[in-house]
Amino acid sequence: MPDFAGYIRQLRQKQRLSLRDVAQKTGISYSYLAQIEQGRRNPPGPDFMKRLAPVYQVTLKDLLRAAGYLEENEPSLSDEQEVEMAFNYVMNDPRYHSGTRMTGELTTDVKRFIVEMYEKATGKKLLPGRSE
Repeated sequence: MPDFAGYIRQLRQKQRLSLRDVAQKTGISYSYLAQIEQGRRNPPGPDFMKRLAPVYQVTLKDLLRAAGYLEENEPSLSDEQEVEMAFNYVMNDPRYHSGTRMTGELTTDVKRFIVEMYEKATGKKLLPGRSE
């Protein structure tokens, strides 16, 4: 846990956020976040990681790997799974609102388009295998 604690603290500091800022942006309690950063709690589950990733400007996959939920040599995700993870990242980013008010069924192609627009608007690469 100490490795994850230091990693998550560095991510927060890199964004120049206080623990209270992160708590406010994610809805995760200040005390729980503090305990994670101090190494007194296990890394949070994937649901909390989904809320932390956009605030810390990292991918969900990066957080899951740092927490030990994913192994480096784990089989690759399918293209559809990569798009779904990237799309969830975009939808959970509190600073980004373009294209997030869609209704009806969203196909993988529509989700990919929204992610690509996010990548262009933010300069953050979420989908692998393409140059920026």
